[in-house]
This record gives sequence, C-alpha cells and structure tokens, in this order.
Amino acid sequence: MRKTCYFTLMSLNLLFYKANATPDCKIIRISDVGWTDITATTEVAKTILNSMGYETKLKNLSLQITFNSLKNNDIDVFLGAWYPSMASILKPYKDNNQIEHLGTLLDNAKYTLAVPNYIYEAGVKSFSDLEKFKNKFQGKIYAIEPGNDGNKNIQKMIDDNAYNLKEWKVIESSEQAMLMQVYQAYKNKKWIVFLGWQPHPMNYKINMNYLEGGENYFGANQGKSTVSTISRKNYTKECPNVVQFLKNIRFSIDDENQLMDMILYKKIEPKDAAQIWIKLNLPKIEKWIYNVHNFDGTKTTLATIEKNIFNSKK
Repeated sequence: MRKTCYFTLMSLNLLFYKANATPDCKIIRISDVGWTDITATTEVAKTILNSMGYETKLKNLSLQITFNSLKNNDIDVFLGAWYPSMASILKPYKDNNQIEHLGTLLDNAKYTLAVPNYIYEAGVKSFSDLEKFKNKFQGKIYAIEPGNDGNKNIQKMIDDNAYNLKEWKVIESSEQAMLMQVYQAYKNKKWIVFLGWQPHPMNYKINMNYLEGGENYFGANQGKSTVSTISRKNYTKECPNVVQFLKNIRFSIDDENQLMDMILYKKIEPKDAAQIWIKLNLPKIEKWIYNVHNFDGTKTTLATIEKNIFNSKK
C-alpha cells in the first residue's frame, strides 16, 4: 500500500511539473550586455539550463534595449541588474509592473570611480579631491560603453556641477578599451580616474583604490552594490521551475573573478570557462538545483548535469 501511494505521489508530481513545463518555457531568452562579469555568470546559468533540457538563446543587447526588451516581452531574463546604480533607470519599469525581481545574484560588489594607488597616495581619496588635480587628469573621467548606467551617473554629476566638476568630460568607449587605457596609464605612472567595479580582475591586476564621497551618484560605502536577476512580467507565474533555479543561483566575488580571469587573461572562451568553473564547483551547483526539475519533469541531479555537460558515464 505504501509503495502504491509513493508511486502515485511521484506520478502526480511528475504530471505537475510536466504541466508547468509549457513549450513557451523551453526556450529561455537571456540578454548579455557584453560586460565580462555578466557574460561569465550568464554562460554558467545557460550551461546548466541546457543540461536540464531547456534551450537558451543569448541576445547581445545594450543595457537600455535590454530593459525595453523585458518590458516588451522580447526577452525573458537578465542576470545583471546592478543596484543602486541602476535603481533610477529601473524605477519606471518596476513602478509599472513591467519587470520582476527574481533575487540577488551577488553581494558585496562595488561600482564607483577609482584611481591607481599612486594617485590615491598623492591626495585623491574622494570625489571632492578631483577638481584640485584637474590639470593632471586633463579633466577626463574614463568610462565604458555609451548608455551605461555608470556613464549616466558621471554625466549627471558633471551636469549638476557636483564636486565642481562642470568642466570635466566623460570619455566613453567599452570595458576593454577603458581597461587598456587604465593599464597603460598605470604602467607609465600617469594620472587617470576611471569607472571601476568589483568583481573584476582589474582589482588585483593593478593596485587601485575606490574613491569616497560619491553617495549621491553611486551609493554609500564606495559604491557598495548588489547584482540581481530580473525577468519580464509574469515570468515567475508562467515558468516557475526556471525561476526557482534562477533564484537559487548565488555567486561570490571570488567565483566571478575566477571566471573573468579565465575569459580575459587566459583567453578561454566563455562557454569553456563556464564548464571548467562548473566542474570545479559541483557542491555549489548542488545547492542551486535544490527543488528544481528538468524540463521533462524529472528531478535535476548533479549526475544528470555532469552527464549532459561533460558526457560522463556517471
């Protein structure tokens, strides 16, 4: 009798998950805005989801197009909402119930202006110190791609004449172009102020310091940040199993630094870096698949993930 009840319950559970595994949920559309940290974490999530029987489709989009695409149901998920720097950009979408916050992906991040240590030691320790050394900096703040939230915060700071920076300029480029400029300046001990963030290998490739005093634009505690996963409206209701997995994902600063180091400096393709990292972090992955099922309704296990990703015979 107990066996009959057990198998009946298992059958009902399988039917429940199959009922929730609608064809619309099989394909998961994810935005990648081209930042190395987001590319890395997205590849890890994508690799595991594919091993669970889902089909992930990455779309390379700008940040603003990402948010509009979530609003218009053109993509499903974005694993790169930085708070507080994106709070003002995301506010209208949240106020109009056009996006959903699924959970925190990363704690203890940073996102604010930074300088090499020799500049910090020369007296540039806060935003208010910048103007005193304008000539050395040539009145330039180096940033990343146009439309980025950090660039917008810097431009707003200039427009507001905060810290007497009204005559300064934002130099926009890309993550890699900005870092090349920073590393070259660092090598030659030249003066440069730039948009820095953690996690990122830049934090140990050069000796650098984050500036104090940018609370009104980058948040308190030197731009202390969290990174969250967000989705289009109603995704939790429509695809609860996918959302459960996404809610379970949690990276550390070291996790992301390891991934980015492989991609940026060991020149390993993001897809391969994700597989290497997964293989080295199976105990963490086991926590991520708690209460999660494959697309076909069967329970997700480490054994099936390993088999499907690494073609093992376990």
